[in-house]
Amino acid sequence: MGTTTYTSHNNSTKTFPVAPRVWGLKTVFVNLYFIANPDGSWVLVDTGVPGSADKIKAAADALLGEGNRPRAIILTHGHFDHVGAVKELAREWNVPVYAHPMELPYLTGMSSYPPPDPTVGGGGMAYLSFLYPKKPINIKGHVELLPPDGSVPALEGWRWIYTPGHSPGHISLFREEDRTLITGDAFVTRDGESALAVMTQKREVHGPPAYFTPDWGSAHQSVETLCDLQPEVAATGHGLPMRGKELRQKLEQLVQDFWLVAVPKSGRYVHEPAVADEHGVVSVPPPVDSAVPKALAIAGALAVAGMAWSAWSKRDKKEKGHAKDPYLERPYSHNRVMEGMPADVDPNHDDPHNHTNYYP
Repeated sequence: MGTTTYTSHNNSTKTFPVAPRVWGLKTVFVNLYFIANPDGSWVLVDTGVPGSADKIKAAADALLGEGNRPRAIILTHGHFDHVGAVKELAREWNVPVYAHPMELPYLTGMSSYPPPDPTVGGGGMAYLSFLYPKKPINIKGHVELLPPDGSVPALEGWRWIYTPGHSPGHISLFREEDRTLITGDAFVTRDGESALAVMTQKREVHGPPAYFTPDWGSAHQSVETLCDLQPEVAATGHGLPMRGKELRQKLEQLVQDFWLVAVPKSGRYVHEPAVADEHGVVSVPPPVDSAVPKALAIAGALAVAGMAWSAWSKRDKKEKGHAKDPYLERPYSHNRVMEGMPADVDPNHDDPHNHTNYYP
């Protein structure tokens, strides 16, 4: 088939170019991505916040041709801000949704994620995290497993990489030919906890959003894995794409200083992670005493709610006018955190902790 030419930027839907045949779309505070093949077929990576389906469809029509349905939806993970429109889009487009096996419990109604920790991060997005949806979605009729060979269904030249830590089955995507990396939330390019950063979009390399990261040892290993790829461009779940030497230098610095700059000094999951298996959450450590004043939490919630309302209002105005699997050979174990934590961060890091608050 012949090569299709695309528009790299569309003002009406506010898509942004990432790399050849790759575009991003921001939905309130999180990004999703459109990736096309040379023949014009394409896939959608993540589906934004709830209520984003119409915006995504309009962007797809503008970028890839009206009525050109994707061949698949790929999920980096199942947090609410990455699967908000997946059920509606999968049903309307009648396409499969691919995810890692360790993410299936949260996509098939089997398990909720570990509770977020609003005491870490120190920003508006963190303060209001106790309000975020936590229950699993159920897309059993559409979800399928990513192939174990690392290939990405319906997408040429890409491979998926297992990058757990922010969630048990988190993945990233990489195209070798031009070293384009889509990270999900394995690392991000703005302050993931700050509501102000959502508005300014200042480019900085940060670790995964702290309030939703229950395994810091795995998160560190995942950032190191992505750094070793030496990406030329990184498109993340939060923030604008970063490129070239600046990206690689800052990513290397993040790996080097991860336990000092990315991991909170204290918090529910800092010294003991949540433990999960292929059936969902097994245990979580006990909550810490909240140091977050309720007034700040409420203020943060109101600020972000106002931003969301403003974004949706502007859009409306414009429109009106159980089997074992090879994946599970790498268990999601709390031992990884204890092994990865530098001794000078926690003098008692060799001491075991008992798991509490078991989930059904």
